[in-house]
Amino acid sequence: MRIDKYLKVARILKRREVGKQLALNERLFINGKLAKASSEVKVGDEILIIFGHRQIRIKVLEVRESASKEQAFQMYEVLEEKKEEFKAE
Repeated sequence: MRIDKYLKVARILKRREVGKQLALNERLFINGKLAKASSEVKVGDEILIIFGHRQIRIKVLEVRESASKEQAFQMYEVLEEKKEEFKAE
């Protein structure tokens, strides 16, 4: 399954277009390698998503074409989540 669709089905992103933009801006990685929106995702892959000042790293546990809200949260495991804090000078 394409990564942009996977992120939508797993409810990590609300729209596939957001996944496409993340890929175009080089903020989407699969197993440490830069990903395109069309890059394939499979069980066991680690995905790193960089949003502005936040990063999330997940492990793919399941790939499915559609999922309910409950099923979506079973499709991945959050391995790490980081937020950059800015300090006023």
